Amino acid sequence: MLTKTVRSRFSHEVGEKVEGCTIIEKHVISEPVPSEQRRGIYDYVVEVAPTPVKETKKRTSSRPPARTSAATSQEDFTRASPEEMGGVIRRLPSR
Repeated sequence: MLTKTVRSRFSHEVGEKVEGCTIIEKHVISEPVPSEQRRGIYDYVVEVAPTPVKETKKRTSSRPPARTSAATSQEDFTRASPEEMGGVIRRLPSR
């Protein structure tokens, strides 16, 4: 069983779900103060489901095949348009 600690400003009870994980323990860090409209701060120890481990792909050869000439790499290259780049182009005024 894997666990992690989650800090929250909302009060939950043991057995409820927080961030998709089940609460095992609850620790009050700061009590709520209703007269000042302050929420409390709580630490929850939650049970985390183990993540599946991805298998690494086995390589058939130690290195990829080499290109035959520089001309073939230039033919494969296309320049991205401003729409594809998604950036903002700013024009600076001349001095």
